[in-house]
Amino acid sequence: MSTDSADAVRSHMQTLARNAEVAADLVAGPAARYAELVRETLLGGGKLLYVGNGGSAAAAEHIATEYVVRLRRERRALPAIALTATTATLSAAANDFGFERAFARVFEAHARPGDLLVLHSTSGNSANLLETVEVAARIPVTTVALLDRDGGRLAPLVDLAIKVPADDSASVQELQLAIEHAVADLVDSWFAQDQEGG
Repeated sequence: MSTDSADAVRSHMQTLARNAEVAADLVAGPAARYAELVRETLLGGGKLLYVGNGGSAAAAEHIATEYVVRLRRERRALPAIALTATTATLSAAANDFGFERAFARVFEAHARPGDLLVLHSTSGNSANLLETVEVAARIPVTTVALLDRDGGRLAPLVDLAIKVPADDSASVQELQLAIEHAVADLVDSWFAQDQEGG
């Protein structure tokens, strides 16, 4: 392995560490509120609905899986759905209604009052996420968005916007996933304790 390659990897990791250090104080409060919303939703009989595009779609599926299966503790399965995971339905909705309405259509089928919608975006400007938030407001469903430092058009439309202080998509997505794992770990511990106490 060349020294240049090792230096590039080291630089990436050091940048991530610096970004995480800056983000820690800025997002701790909003992330804790997000964790409480997840807990309230699940205890109230609601479910978690995750959505995003591209790498954010992968994050949505990743995090929904952590709740259905587990992160690190033994506890009951928790209801979470990634709207991106239904390939046939999603492609049919995109074909029939346009990609801007695809997530909104799938969301409308699954969402009920008392659920929680979590949107992942690096720009906050994706038309299909904005359409989904409009549907969420009509149902109504509580909404959380993990966004970049600006927040885009989504930020003022959601109940809780968590803005990550980073400048490029990769860094934003890495920090968003770290926030999701911190939240999932809290929720994991709460439900594991409830199970032990019950």
